[in-house]
Amino acid sequence: MRRYTNRFINEHNLISGRVLSAIVVLPLSLTIAACNQPNSAAAESTPATEPTIATQNVQTTQTEQPTAEIMPVSAPSDTQSTILKNISATVYKDANCGCCKEWVGYAEGHGLNATAQNVEDVSLFKERYSVPQQMRSCHTTVTTDGYVFEGHVPAKYMAQFLKNPPSDAIGLAVSGMPVGSPGMEYQDKFMPYKVMQLNKDGSTAIYATIDSPQQQI
Repeated sequence: MRRYTNRFINEHNLISGRVLSAIVVLPLSLTIAACNQPNSAAAESTPATEPTIATQNVQTTQTEQPTAEIMPVSAPSDTQSTILKNISATVYKDANCGCCKEWVGYAEGHGLNATAQNVEDVSLFKERYSVPQQMRSCHTTVTTDGYVFEGHVPAKYMAQFLKNPPSDAIGLAVSGMPVGSPGMEYQDKFMPYKVMQLNKDGSTAIYATIDSPQQQI
């Protein structure tokens, strides 16, 4: 008797579960079906919006291209050589600094008459020539006129500075050792950086912002 009673209860639960599932699934199916219905308004508006986006992209490209091509490649190099070939400078560096040696070769290739001087304590020369602590790099270059170029400063900006030195400035600096800067080339890597102007009162100001390797040429 107990066996038949349990069987009846199980069958009743099974039937109840199927009815409940049908009640739950039916509204859910209708909801899913409604979500999958195509939105006629959106479908009609899509062709109108896509050309607008494409047009915006074309317009953006057209306005950005001239900016990237403002500076010719060859003219600045000629100007650099003309200015820097008349400049002599001493580069104070550590004897074991490989990137310092690379930068000296780079500067000489752009016309600078550079004399590398290996020293035991480079920080002494940074103190002597008033290079702020936060602006320091691995080597310090000092021209015969007393202008200071700290770190991996591009020859382009050295020449630009020396052509018309600001009255309140003592030189330029690239703090740290940014990958991709002159003398710090590594594969095709590049780290954006700033060339800072060093002022006589100890303050600094942005002289140039370098966002791409082409800006160093």
